Amino acid sequence: MRLSQRIQNMAESVTLAAGARAKALKAQGKDILSLTLGQPDFVTPKAIQEAAIAAITDGRASFYTQADGLPEMKAAVDQYFQTYYGYSVAANQVVVGTGAKFILYAFFMTVIDPGDEVIIPTPYWVSYADQVELAEGKPVFVDAKQENGFKVTPDDLEAAKTDKTKVLLLNSPSNPTGMIYSAKELQALGEWAVANDIIILADDIYGRLVYNGAEFTPISSLSEAIKKQTVVINGVSKTYAMTGWRVGFATGEADIISGMSKMISQTTSNLTAVSQYAAIEALTGDQSDVETMRQAFEERLNTIFPLLEEVPGFEVIKPQGAFYLFPKVSQAMAIKGFDDVTAFTTDILEKTGVALVTGAGFGAPEHVRLSYATDLDTLKDAVGRLKRYMEE
Repeated sequence: MRLSQRIQNMAESVTLAAGARAKALKAQGKDILSLTLGQPDFVTPKAIQEAAIAAITDGRASFYTQADGLPEMKAAVDQYFQTYYGYSVAANQVVVGTGAKFILYAFFMTVIDPGDEVIIPTPYWVSYADQVELAEGKPVFVDAKQENGFKVTPDDLEAAKTDKTKVLLLNSPSNPTGMIYSAKELQALGEWAVANDIIILADDIYGRLVYNGAEFTPISSLSEAIKKQTVVINGVSKTYAMTGWRVGFATGEADIISGMSKMISQTTSNLTAVSQYAAIEALTGDQSDVETMRQAFEERLNTIFPLLEEVPGFEVIKPQGAFYLFPKVSQAMAIKGFDDVTAFTTDILEKTGVALVTGAGFGAPEHVRLSYATDLDTLKDAVGRLKRYMEE
């Protein structure tokens, strides 16, 4: 059977592929330490579980909801935005869907025409470029170098802009680098986008996971003009340890949100009802579990970072948010005789049992990604194995 050219051209997610490979090897009885997936190792907080169970028990979870989300879910998003963004969003400015990843896809399918360009700073999360191409758009990459803190400036964006540029994608805190743009830096980027009538797509999924005094500033909160130009993507997966519940949402101007709702109505229809009731509790309920998890991630970062610095050939800068380390390994590859980062990570897996993610899928072929969303013992063991591997 002949597959479509579209699917033949699409790359597999390197993070999911690495995670699946690690699980397969572990199932074979091999000693594998997986630092691949961006998935908190915590169980969803009890109050959220109980809200879901209650919705199942009383029958609320048994039926379709509105395709773009329950009114109560939209109200919960509004409450969340009032608390953490400093402004309110109306019901017609919110759309809810099956995970932030699908919400991103719905956005691109809503705003991108064939040939439209999306500026994506690199390194970038693995699915951005493929989703743009699925919408028949063109990803335009702007290199955010490690020596510049993995950040871009308006001058960088200006050099990449053409008359086809329609969207600027910003992810802060970043997957995979963990960097955070300051309010001043975001103000400059936002004003550039407004002046050029370019939509800002703000992927804020890691906004609550910041460490060591760092602050997350939503770009949409900086001015009314920037807010009108911005579509915010967010969800509950990372902050609330709810990756399996698949809850994402977007806020923005009503015309774009309406288009995304139409897209959802013809694809997935509504997000699973029980997940919406769980998410309502997550967004509006007690937030103490969030802080407990955030502190655990911070401890892991502060413990593992200096150990990773000691690994020969690994050049790493300390992230401010998310839960990833993204070292440059070009020196390490040279020491081990590799010129391809994917082959390098494969050799590490085979020789040490440590599963990492190749930086190639993030647009950074001299880097690897390590997730510290796992327990400290595993992290220390994994970095110890990496050090011994490089010292052999």
